[in-house]
Amino acid sequence: MGNGMNKILPGLYIGNFKDARDAEQLSKNKVTHILSVHDSARPMLEGVKYLCIPAADSPSQNLTRHFKESIKFIHECRLRGEGCLVHCLAGVSRSVTLVIAYIMTVTDFGWEDALHTVRAGRSCANPNLGFQRQLQEFEKHEVHQYRQWLKEEYGESPLRDAEEAKNILGKYKEQGRVESQPGTRRWSSFQTLPPLAYSNYTTET
Repeated sequence: MGNGMNKILPGLYIGNFKDARDAEQLSKNKVTHILSVHDSARPMLEGVKYLCIPAADSPSQNLTRHFKESIKFIHECRLRGEGCLVHCLAGVSRSVTLVIAYIMTVTDFGWEDALHTVRAGRSCANPNLGFQRQLQEFEKHEVHQYRQWLKEEYGESPLRDAEEAKNILGKYKEQGRVESQPGTRRWSSFQTLPPLAYSNYTTET
């Protein structure tokens, strides 16, 4: 899915498996770091720093446990003025979930505004319902601690992400694209899921 990798914030891109092997795109966007999150994630190119997270696109897959290492990987890359590509197979669910968690941490956004910010750059962004639930729980219980951790670890950020994200979100809302898009998976549909305690998310892939 998608027509090449998409810029979400300066130095932060989402793409699919094919994009992660496209040397021309990677060079054009100054990508030096790749975060791969899919069932068989592994380093593929020389001269690129990787964070590989084996994970299935399943509602029962626990991605929350990978938020901190992902945020650290993305943030350190961007602080150096370099580019980070986050990808799964299609660039729709797993990669988007990790980027949403990052945006929530570097701004004051809740998960839905962070999702809309991602969709402004990549319209096909659509985490599965289990990942949406994990993002909701992250917003309720953990994101405040993550924001404090990021500030203590790296100090005040020079990236101006809060301002950038607010501008992106404002333009997105002005275009009237926040309403449900046909075929999208919505948090309001959680009642259709089988009961699943958040604490019981499996880590198996």
